[in-house]
Formats: sequence, structure tokens, C-alpha cells
Amino acid sequence: MDALTAALKVAASGLGAQSERLRVVSENLANAQSTGTTPGSDPYRRKTISFASELDRSSGGSLVEVNSIARDPSDFPVEFQPGNEAADDKGYVKMPNVNVLIEMADMSEANRSYEANLQVIKQARDLISMTIDLMRNQ
Repeated sequence: MDALTAALKVAASGLGAQSERLRVVSENLANAQSTGTTPGSDPYRRKTISFASELDRSSGGSLVEVNSIARDPSDFPVEFQPGNEAADDKGYVKMPNVNVLIEMADMSEANRSYEANLQVIKQARDLISMTIDLMRNQ
């Protein structure tokens, strides 16, 4: 397998991984205020994503794969909201363990990584096209 095709495979695996990361971050942001529905019940628990490197035997390159999507075990913050349906007998509600600033930073980083992988694919495609054009003109 040639180097350009290997670069395409590596970049494509990066695109898939960052796309999944963006999905997880989006889900966390969408549920940043999702409390439980009964008194004292747990709210939405933040999801985390981890990646692993996997050797692609056909190209010899290292591809990135989603290793796992797990739940963040950190404690839930509590807020005093006595009118909320999820409030305990003292008026406190467990809130999701989602920090919007962290999620926005993760989203920004994932977006930049996605764009970088997309740029690699565009460059490799352009190089392949130029190679084909050179071969035609011989």
C-alpha cells in the first residue's frame, strides 16, 4: 500500500474518532441541566470518551479507534431548588456533573482535530490527482 493511501486511512480514522467525540460532547451539553424526575434521584451523568491506537496491518499505520464511552464517576453538585420535582426533603437537587466550560473546550479541540484530519484527506486527494495527471501526460 502506498504512503498516500495509508495517510488517507489514518486521517479517516481520525475523522471518525473526532466525530464520535463531538457527538458525546454534544450529548453532555444537551443534558447539562437534566435533573432526575423524582425526589433525590440522580441526574444525567456526564459521558467520557477514550481512544486507542490500533495497528493497521495492510498500511502499517496506526489508526485511532474509540476505546470506550464511559460515565464520569465524579460527584453531582447540588443546588437549592425547593420547587423542583427532583428536590429532596431539604429542597436540594442533584445537578448533572457536566461543566459547560470543559465541554466547550473539548468541543473546540475536537473540531480543530477534525478539521486537521480533513485537511490531510484533501491534500492526499490532491496529490493522488496530480500523480494521475502526470501519468496521463507521459
